[in-house]
Amino acid sequence: MPEGATRAPEGSGGTLSAPRRAALIVVGSISLAIGVIGIVLPVLPTTPFLLVTAACYARSSTRLYRWLLGQPSLGPIIAEWRASRSLPPGVKTRALVVVAITFAVSILLLDAILLQAALVVVGLVLALFLYRLPTSSVGPVGGERP
Repeated sequence: MPEGATRAPEGSGGTLSAPRRAALIVVGSISLAIGVIGIVLPVLPTTPFLLVTAACYARSSTRLYRWLLGQPSLGPIIAEWRASRSLPPGVKTRALVVVAITFAVSILLLDAILLQAALVVVGLVLALFLYRLPTSSVGPVGGERP
């Protein structure tokens, strides 16, 4: 193993140099921050950023990856996506409801018709994207469907 390299966690196929490992941790952490901000901002999607975070952490830090999967509100969703490339039914429904509410409120609060129209288009595209994602037939990984 080259000097300064560490074994890559989660079987990513080799070793990572310290700078690459650090870069993945930084990218993952920035992605996590954007994803968390996306929880409250209607036009910023949360799920893709959390999946990028999971991928970066899985390749660079076993500790951070386990921490992410251990988060009660995020871990089961990420684990389900990695296991079956689908979302649990409740998560998909909640995401669609949050998109509808946040976009509707944003549209009602704006006065500019062009911004309102843009939000309608973005909201519909986002809702369609979420709707088309596969839904798992069981609840979150390790749990039963309610």
